[in-house]
Amino acid sequence: MSAYNINKGIGRTVEFRGLKAQYLFIFAGGLLGTLILVMILYMAGANSYFCLLLGSGGAALIIWQTFSLNRKYGEHGLMKIAARKRHPRYIVCRRPVRRCLKCSAKSAAL
Repeated sequence: MSAYNINKGIGRTVEFRGLKAQYLFIFAGGLLGTLILVMILYMAGANSYFCLLLGSGGAALIIWQTFSLNRKYGEHGLMKIAARKRHPRYIVCRRPVRRCLKCSAKSAAL
């Protein structure tokens, strides 16, 4: 009889060295963007030391900021912040007060 390994990570979020969920995409996309920027600058003829400094500084900033966001907001924090920004701060009712009173008077009569 053969033995099969059971995947016990079903239903759990993806995690890599403490980074969870959407922070992995931010991390990978930021590093890839920094690499492409440095390659374009180098091929355009920029100073190699400038490219090296920009690449290492940009990568360090992305790594630091991503881990900071992950620690501060947690797994679902960025989605909660985005949802909060989509909700209005307050509801504006531009109907006249008389019209509001007439509507409530009709419903009270029924």
